[in-house]
Parts: sequence; structure tokens; C-alpha cells
Amino acid sequence: MQRRLFLAAGGAAAGFGLWRASGWAAERTSMDPMADFALNGQLTQGGWARGKAPTDSTRLYLNGQQVRLAPDLSFFIAFDRDAGPRAELLAEQRGGGSSRGSFAVSPRSWQIEHIPIGRRPGSAPSEEYARRREAEQARIRSARLKDHAIEGWRQKFIWPATGRISGRFGSQRIYNGSPGAYHSGLDIATGTSGTPFVAPADGVVILAAEQSFTLEGRLLMIDHGMGLNSAFLHCSSHAVKEGDTVRQGQFIGRIGATGRATGPHLHWSIKWREARLDPLLFLGKMGV
Repeated sequence: MQRRLFLAAGGAAAGFGLWRASGWAAERTSMDPMADFALNGQLTQGGWARGKAPTDSTRLYLNGQQVRLAPDLSFFIAFDRDAGPRAELLAEQRGGGSSRGSFAVSPRSWQIEHIPIGRRPGSAPSEEYARRREAEQARIRSARLKDHAIEGWRQKFIWPATGRISGRFGSQRIYNGSPGAYHSGLDIATGTSGTPFVAPADGVVILAAEQSFTLEGRLLMIDHGMGLNSAFLHCSSHAVKEGDTVRQGQFIGRIGATGRATGPHLHWSIKWREARLDPLLFLGKMGV
């Protein structure tokens, strides 16, 4: 037996109505445990949601890709900056049953700057740079494969630092019609190097670069569980090492300008699997 559900989302964080299809008619039903995905979060590009799968669920899929279920059937999902307008959840249940939910992922308006000239061609990277960069990217990929039984993903995130927001997630330049890479994180500028920053949620340190990476500088990465991780770029120093468990609010490093940076700032990026997410959508007001 398959139960088909449609979750109607209104706005970025929304309540949901459940519908059961019967022939051509759709009948609104109460949210019973077998039918309720209990989604709560920011259902928008660059956003996220937590939920709970129906009772007796054994597997959960988002747009055909399996999603991990916690022992209590809770889960975390997220939506890339360029995610499409709709997403679908499918829960397989014991006894051959299944529940399906479809919901809207609202579009965002990004800060786009049109430059009426082409990008200035750069010089070809040296063999030494290419070799070094390949090794750095391999470390980053390897770090993101690490999976820990940590539950920071369940928490409401806090600001890792306070200061001026000098760069926003998703902003992009278009050079004479050719799009450049969009900004993949949130930049917090404090004006000086050495400003401490803290863990936005519980996690395990999966990468702490002892030497500055070519672009990211002294990179620090934290696994929050369920495929969700934070990366902090351009640090001047780290207060933790790989393998350390950190708690929300714990001092973990100092802001700097290492790597490719024009001044001291904390670049904070969040990824769920391969989806790049907007840190602002995890946060309340700065300083609160």
C-alpha cells in the first residue's frame, strides 16, 4: 500500500497541510503518525529542514537520494543555492507500505552584480601550485566523508563571531554575460586579526590545517552529524585539533587573513552533502 502526501509550504519556514489522494479527488486528513513528516525549517534555496519520518519507516529518500534516519526517525535535509522549485520525500515502511510528500522550495533573490567587461585572464597555475592545490582539495574531500555520531544538527545554531557582515551567501558577479562563481559562505569582519570565534553547534573537528591552504588559509572544519558540516576559512590560529569533540559556544579559533583574503574576516560556509547552504538561515539576530 502506498500513501501519497502533499506538503503545502508557505514562506521560508512553514506549517504543512497533509493530503491523501483518492482517484482525482484530494481529501485533507489529520496529521497521523503514519503520514506526518513533521518538517520544520527554511524550505528555500540555501535552506534546510528537520523532520521525523512516519512510524515504522525503514528508509527515507529525498528526490531519490537516501537520507539517513536517526534511531528516533528524525532526519535532516537541505537545499542547494540553485535547488529546483519542488522536492519530494519518500519513506519506505515495514510491511511494504510507503509514504510520499511533495513540497515547494521557494526561490531566492540573490545579490547579482553585472560587470560589462570580460574577466581578466589570469596566468596559468604553476605545476607546484597545481600539485599543492590537488592535495588540499583531497584533504577537504576526505574530511567531508568523515561521519560521527554527533547531534549538532539538532541544535539551533549560534553566531560564531559578531562583526560587520562583509559578504553574503549566494552573491555573484556576471562578467559580460559569463557568470563567475557565487560566494559560498557568510563573511564576518571584525577589523583585526586574532578575534576569537566559537563553535556554532556541537561537532567533531574533521580538518584543522596546520599550514595555510592556498585559498582557504588556516582552514578549520567541523562535522555536525547527518552529513552537515561547517568550514571556517582564513583563521590566524586554531584552539582545537582534528578528532576533538567541540560543544556549542566553545572557543575554537581566531579570525585572520590567511590564504586568499583581502583583510581579516571569518568566512563561514555550511554544506549538507554537496548542497551549499546559507548560514544566515540557521541563525537568529546577531548578538541575541
